[in-house]
Formats: sequence, structure tokens, C-alpha cells
Amino acid sequence: MYMIDLLNLVLSSLILVIMVLVGVAFLTLLERKVLGYIQIRKGPNKVGVCGIIQPFSDAIKLFSKEQTYPIVSNYIGYYFCPVISLFLSLLVWMVVPYSTNLYSFNLGILFFLCCTSMGVYTVMVAGWSSNSNYAMLGSLRAVAQTISYEVSMALLLLSLVILIGSYNLFYFDLYQDIVWFMLLLFPICLAWVTSMLAETNRTPFDFAEGESELVSGFNVEYSSGGFALIFLSEYASILFMSMLFSVMFLGSGLMSLFFYMKLLLISFLFIWVRGTLPRYRYDKLMYLAWKSYLPLSLNLLIFYLGLKVYFFSYLV
Repeated sequence: MYMIDLLNLVLSSLILVIMVLVGVAFLTLLERKVLGYIQIRKGPNKVGVCGIIQPFSDAIKLFSKEQTYPIVSNYIGYYFCPVISLFLSLLVWMVVPYSTNLYSFNLGILFFLCCTSMGVYTVMVAGWSSNSNYAMLGSLRAVAQTISYEVSMALLLLSLVILIGSYNLFYFDLYQDIVWFMLLLFPICLAWVTSMLAETNRTPFDFAEGESELVSGFNVEYSSGGFALIFLSEYASILFMSMLFSVMFLGSGLMSLFFYMKLLLISFLFIWVRGTLPRYRYDKLMYLAWKSYLPLSLNLLIFYLGLKVYFFSYLV
């Protein structure tokens, strides 16, 4: 019986990973199409019907190109960083609160924070091991930005944890049965959206890959397969953040089709922001993190903690 359960777990995990990667492929197509229409052009429309096979032709092109390595690079770090980055982006999907109890565990939020913190090291080592000044500069900016916003993100999550009384994401479904947290905790929701954009290095916070002032960022020396893996990990993170937002603020309910429509809407928000907003200035980004979002998240944490204590003492 134990072997059947183990086989079921492995097969379910494999299907989950494949579905995430297919979702990432079509998210890139959606992004290119939406950006095309925002900029009054068509976007990919030649490969297949309305360009629907474009992501797969891009993948074949990238993985069939010759892999190049800078002669002065630290080969092992340079080679394995994209692999570990993608692995972490897929590993974090374990916390999805499926009713089938695929991996549902009580410390899901802590596991998510650990995985996102580990992602910082892959960016840092990727930039350092390339042995290029541009890549190193890009990685330093990315690491500083990610660490800065992780602090306020953890505090915002802690506010939610205090309110629901558990680290398990499954409880968000139970507590939002009547009203969504987006309506109850609107300030946290807005701060989370900004932290989410900064954490995934998206516009208007894409300083790690600021093409206008840097060559490209920490991935400048990567080509073919290595670049494709970094690209996949970034978009897997975007999909995961969209899923997490839907679970935490939009009523969860993974068994309904409506949940996946909400997830798609949040993913569209990422693309819409990219097509609409200009890039922030780097010093203003750090100012926003340490002087606006950190005090805000600390105040909200103390407020909700006080609220919880008051109601608990009132009920007792």
C-alpha cells in the first residue's frame, strides 16, 4: 500500500510540474500578444493558428543552439545556477493547498519564504560565476532588491498568519468562505501586489535586467539552454505568485474553474503593468522598500496583532 501511495505522489508531482511548464509556455505567448496589442502591433502570429505554437518553436530554437561558456567563468557555478533556479521555482509549487492532500503541510508559508530566499543565491552566483562586470552589477542590484522586499513581504504574510492562526495555505480557503481578504485587508493586498512585482523582478522594478542602463543583467553571459532555464524560472515564479495571490486574497477554492480565471487575471496584471508603467529609479526603489513598505507592514502587523488579542480577550 505504501508503494502505491508513493507512486501516486511521484506521478501527481510530475503531472503538476509538466502542467506548470506548459502554463509558463502559454504565459509567454499571452505576454507577447498583450504587449503587441498595447503597442498597436500584432505579436506572434505566424507559427500555427494565431501564433499558438510559437512558445514551443522558441523552446526548440533555444535548446538546440550551441551552449557557449565564457573562458574566464567559474564553470560549475555558471552551469548549475539556472538549473537550481528552475528547480526552486518548481519546488515551491508543493505548497499549493490541493484538496487531494498532494503535499499539504502545516508550514507551507515558511516553506515558500525559504524557497524564495534560496532563489537569491542562484541570482548572485550566476552573476559572480560569469566573471563579467555587467553580470556582477546586475546580480548585485537584483539581490539588493529581492532582499529588501522580502522583509516587508514576510511581515505582510505574518499579519495574515496571525489572523488565520496557521501557516497552512489550506486555511485561507476556510476563512474566505463569506468575504474575500482582498476586501477585508485592502492595504495589505495593495502592499503585497507591489512586493510581488519587486520580488519577481518585473516592471516597474526590473533593475536586474534594465536594458536601458545595463547590458542585460545577471544573465547577460547566458545563451541557449541556460538562458531558457532562467526565463522559465522567472515565469514559473510569476505564475506561482499569481496563484498565491488568488489563494490569499481572492477566496481560494482550487476545485473551481473560477479560481484559475482569477489566477489568469493576476498574471494578466503583471503583463499590463509591464506595458503601462515606466521603470522606477533605483534609489527610489530602495527608498520605497525601507522607508515606506517596511514601516507600513510593521504597523499593519502590530494593528492586526492588537485586533486579534482584543477579540480573543473579548470572547474569553
